[in-house]
Amino acid sequence: MCPSPMRPEVIEVECKSILNRSRIPGIDYTVNPYLGCGHGCLYCYAVFLKRFAHIRGEWGTFVEVKANAPLVLQKQIKKSRPGLVNFSTVTDPYQPLERKYQLTRRCLEVLAGTDFDVSVLTKSDLVLRDLDVLGRCRVRDLGITVTTLDEEVRRAFEPGAPSTKRRLGALEELVSRGYAPWVFLGPVLPFFSDQPDRLEEILSELAAAGTGEVLVDTMNLKGENRSSVMGLIRKDYPEAYEYYLEVYRDCKSYRERLRRDILEASRELSLNISFCF
Repeated sequence: MCPSPMRPEVIEVECKSILNRSRIPGIDYTVNPYLGCGHGCLYCYAVFLKRFAHIRGEWGTFVEVKANAPLVLQKQIKKSRPGLVNFSTVTDPYQPLERKYQLTRRCLEVLAGTDFDVSVLTKSDLVLRDLDVLGRCRVRDLGITVTTLDEEVRRAFEPGAPSTKRRLGALEELVSRGYAPWVFLGPVLPFFSDQPDRLEEILSELAAAGTGEVLVDTMNLKGENRSSVMGLIRKDYPEAYEYYLEVYRDCKSYRERLRRDILEASRELSLNISFCF
């Protein structure tokens, strides 16, 4: 059976460093317990990392598990100045293999009771499993990624990720536990999620789930993921093909229009909207 996002090839490796300096403004460190991700999102911008992998395969069909990550983190925090630690920037800390390996949980346990702040962004409701540990951490923020309300489209673009319904349920649960979770609406999927009526529907659902903060980003239309995205569109959604070509040709105009449409769609909602573009 060929590897796939649902059954990725898995290899356990040892890392030399896990607490790495971040170039993202406001984030001091990143912890990426895995290389690769079983969510297999076609638009993933981290595809460039496959050149550093021990496994040679298509991005999204393999995961390297950094088996010694908690031990390495324990050593590194003793030598590092406290700051904000993000889980994670180039993988999902709560991808399916986390159920087995619990590397994210064990790394959080290392940070619990320290002066390091924690930030989490994930597509998975598995984050709810670790609320006991997060309750002992200095949590700065918890974020959930949402891209579409259409489950067929979600399966096409994010074949190994939890349903949007489960993510919205996680948002509601986090709110009920006293957290103020934010949502990463990104990438907004051209043709499928960027029409004014669909934007209004998505934003209304997010507001109803209890979030007050939404960060929006567009698809990385110039990256190495282009062939995967366009291959899907050409094969399964030919009616969207010309639309995607136009978006690729004029990213600037597309982003300006998208920004206007999102602000208009959120005008009657109690949401603080910010943009990555």
